[in-house]
Formats: sequence, structure tokens, C-alpha cells
Amino acid sequence: MILLHGLARTSDSMASMQAALEQAGYQVVNLDYPSRHYTVDQLGELAVPPAIEACPTDSQLHFVSHSLGGIVLRHYLQQHPLPRLGNVVMLGPPNQGSEIVDTLREVPGFAWLNGPAGLELGTTEQDLPGQLEQPDFSLGIIAGTQSINLLLSTLLPNPDDGKVSVESTKVAGMADHISLPVTHPLMMRDEQVITQTLHFLRYGHFVHPPTALHGEQNQHR
Repeated sequence: MILLHGLARTSDSMASMQAALEQAGYQVVNLDYPSRHYTVDQLGELAVPPAIEACPTDSQLHFVSHSLGGIVLRHYLQQHPLPRLGNVVMLGPPNQGSEIVDTLREVPGFAWLNGPAGLELGTTEQDLPGQLEQPDFSLGIIAGTQSINLLLSTLLPNPDDGKVSVESTKVAGMADHISLPVTHPLMMRDEQVITQTLHFLRYGHFVHPPTALHGEQNQHR
């Protein structure tokens, strides 16, 4: 099991998810990668191979990613198919890019804060998300519908999580998609998100509606 954190975050941001996955019996690799300093292509080569090497050689490779981590993973898998690939859960991935990048990429400080990879996440056909192939693996996507950054939300189609719209998280070929009342920066720590992630990893689909999930996390461990 490999975790890939989001832009300008560290492996600590995935600590709650890691703890839940380990409690459920997964062997988890949760490594830092320099998300603000390289392109998506470079980040994939830096982040994914060391994580794979740290996993047991006889096990399936499941992934849980947050935000940019999902784009890094999609790009890497497009270049390097993994025969041992299992289920993948992406949390708030900008699969169609983010209008925030379209609007703010030329604003002073934006490139410094978000780095080369962040600048690649616009919504045009020239931006990286629009150039990626349709996923050919078992992919579940969780989108957030609440925001703690109302200013940025004004740049996004509603509903959104403050960084990515719900519609932008979707991609053709996904196995399942669900929206939950969580924000972009905190979704990977949310109990309901963690429970839905565990369910998809085990069964290849989410539980609909979310209210049916009460106690699901403990029942499927």
C-alpha cells in the first residue's frame, strides 16, 4: 500500500490515513516527495519507484493519493504500467485541472508557492491533466463539497472543496465516484473519507449513500 501526499504537503498529512490502513492490516509506505520543486513527470520518477521498492515483492500494489498525488500517479502509470497494481483511491484529484491555476498562474508568488507541478494543473488542453490517458485500472475518486477558502471557491464551479471542483475530480474510466462534505486540505484525515477509502480498497466500490456508512470501518477490518 502506497500513499502519495498532495502539493506543498508532507507524509505527515497522510498520517491518519496511514494509521487506519495499518489497523486494517495493510503494510503502508508513506514517503515524502519534493512536490514544490519539480514537474509532475520528475515527481513520479522521484516518488513512486522508491515506494514500490519498499513494498513486499509478492503483494498487490494499492495506492491512496491526495490532490497532486493522483496526477503524479496517473502520469507515472501511463509511462510505467504495473502488473501488480490493485485498487487506487484518489482524494480531491484535479483530473480535469483547476480553474485556480488558470486564473492565478501569472500572479506574483503563485509559481514560488506551487512550483513547476502546480503550474501544470490548469484546465486547458495544453495543461497536463488534459493530456493524460484514460485510467485503465480500478480507480475510486472521493471529492469534497465544503471549503475553508471562500475566496478561491469563487474561482471554481460549485460544488467544490476550495481547490478543485467536484466535476474536475471526475475522469472517464473511473470505477466509482462519491462526494462528501469535506474540504480539500483536510479530507484525508476525515473519518468518513477513511472509511470509504477502506471500503473501495477491499471491494472496488464505495458505499452509497454515505449515511449508510456508520460503523462500516470497523465492520470490514
